[in-house]
Amino acid sequence: MARTRPTTLRLWRWRRNPLRRRSDIVEAWMLLAAGILVVVGGLLAGLVTQAGVERDLDRQRSVRQAVTALLVEDATNKPPAGAADDDRVWATAHWTALDGSTRTGQTKVRPDTPAGTRVTVWTDEHGHLTSKPVTHEEAQLQAALAGTLAAVITSGAVVGSACAARACLDRRRMEQWDADWARADTPRGGKTG
Repeated sequence: MARTRPTTLRLWRWRRNPLRRRSDIVEAWMLLAAGILVVVGGLLAGLVTQAGVERDLDRQRSVRQAVTALLVEDATNKPPAGAADDDRVWATAHWTALDGSTRTGQTKVRPDTPAGTRVTVWTDEHGHLTSKPVTHEEAQLQAALAGTLAAVITSGAVVGSACAARACLDRRRMEQWDADWARADTPRGGKTG
């Protein structure tokens, strides 16, 4: 008995075939475009996002400066600033900005810090209190994570759009098949049954 080779269905939408419909060709081109967009678009979105985040964090590191401030009040008997802040509390402090003006604001200190203690605070280019800038290594890590997230989101959006378009094509094919079956079921224009 002779063995027959199974036919492969890879790239069947691209080959000439009397059963190939226009929607099959549209689907093939759409899937090719979606595949290219997933790779290229995801990569570009990730690289652009990574560069933007790293540039922003580098700018923050260059404009933020450490300034010595003087605590105005005792930090004892104050509630913690937050659960993740290693039990530090908010206390009022005075400092001199780069333009020479005296500023007052709230900063986080240990709960046992008395008034008159010198503490280090971070200020922005306008002399306002801000958080400590991230290190270069932390900036690179945050930028890489943001770039990866942007690439995944972009690729997911492309894949989701391709799946939605493919579902629309499938719905249209089903409608065409229903119409073809209805025509095949009515010989010479009359109803059967």
